[in-house]
Amino acid sequence: MDWEALWLSIKLSSVTVLILIPLAILAGRFLAYRHFRGKSWVEALVMVPLVLPPTVIGYYLLVGLGSESWLGRLLEQLLGHQLVFHFSGLVVASILVNIPFAIQPIQRAFEAVPEDVRDAAACCGMSRLKVLFKIELPMVWPGVLTAMVLCFSHVLGEFGVVLMMGGNIAGETKTIAISIYDSVQAFDFASAGNMSLVLLLFAITVLALTTSLSRRVGGKHVAKRR
Repeated sequence: MDWEALWLSIKLSSVTVLILIPLAILAGRFLAYRHFRGKSWVEALVMVPLVLPPTVIGYYLLVGLGSESWLGRLLEQLLGHQLVFHFSGLVVASILVNIPFAIQPIQRAFEAVPEDVRDAAACCGMSRLKVLFKIELPMVWPGVLTAMVLCFSHVLGEFGVVLMMGGNIAGETKTIAISIYDSVQAFDFASAGNMSLVLLLFAITVLALTTSLSRRVGGKHVAKRR
């Protein structure tokens, strides 16, 4: 087991979730409640990472944020280092790739909130911010939890965009997925099998727990409404 690569993957997944989920809550709520011209195009843009190969996204990030681009040079001056082949670059890439996994479940959860509940809260004089934290977020919590799990798990197993953007630098950009690939390339199938088994068991366990918890939380909300 490549513990260093596993820890780096967990760190990358955690940072991505902490940054992306709050933004996804705002974006998901906006898309769920607002109707505007071009909304379908915005939603299609959100879904692009689902159908676009990760290596393509990685290529555009590599070109757009590399030292040869004006944006890459600007960021290097501001940050003191390049985003390419650096952990911070992996965070940027992971956020972009996981946008649909974060926004879609949360948007659908907001769309399921009854409109009369929000109207009643507004009639009681509650501000929009208070309605969000006191009324809406407790009701959409299963969707938020699903988004968190999907993003964390997806980042943990991401390969293409990570390899394109970060390369294979031990302790900096070498994640568990890349370590598995390296083991296979070296014909060390025992190590590759052990690491793959860990990821498989983790995915099954987390998804099962999330499904169970979402049903419990959803059942409680249904019971309260009755």
